[in-house]
Amino acid sequence: MNKITISLNLNGEDRSVLVYPNRRVVDLLRDDFGLTSVKEGCAEGECGACTVIFNGDAVTTCCMLAGQADQSSIITLEGLAKNGELDLLQQCFLDEGAVQCGYCTPGMILTAKALLMKNPSPTEVEIKVAMSGNLCRCTGYEKIHAAVKRAVTIYNQKMKQGGN
Repeated sequence: MNKITISLNLNGEDRSVLVYPNRRVVDLLRDDFGLTSVKEGCAEGECGACTVIFNGDAVTTCCMLAGQADQSSIITLEGLAKNGELDLLQQCFLDEGAVQCGYCTPGMILTAKALLMKNPSPTEVEIKVAMSGNLCRCTGYEKIHAAVKRAVTIYNQKMKQGGN
């Protein structure tokens, strides 16, 4: 099998890489780009540890082939903080104590971010449904859901005040 060049926007930066088209995106992100927030937990797309924002959607990357990433946009946890300042969701996860072992945290945050990018005012049910594809063995999900709700509240308060 011949290698192909794929081009993508990764965390806001245009990148190209020569890869075998059947290489998994989780391996591409971790090994080729050094983005270790992308974890492999199950290799079956069931746990959500390898979740990224792919063209605006929360997508697991352990079952996705590198060839599928060509001409795409991918955001990992490393791409959320700007100028050394945590993204609102990252800060809310810390403030609410939603981070324990941390293994599932990047996927949880990116899943929530994808939800809020599409729906900045989700209901509690919508949050729970969106987050249902991410498994956590430590928190019991209450603090995770509280962190997302906190981010929604803060975001909506800023919008009412005319801020970003």
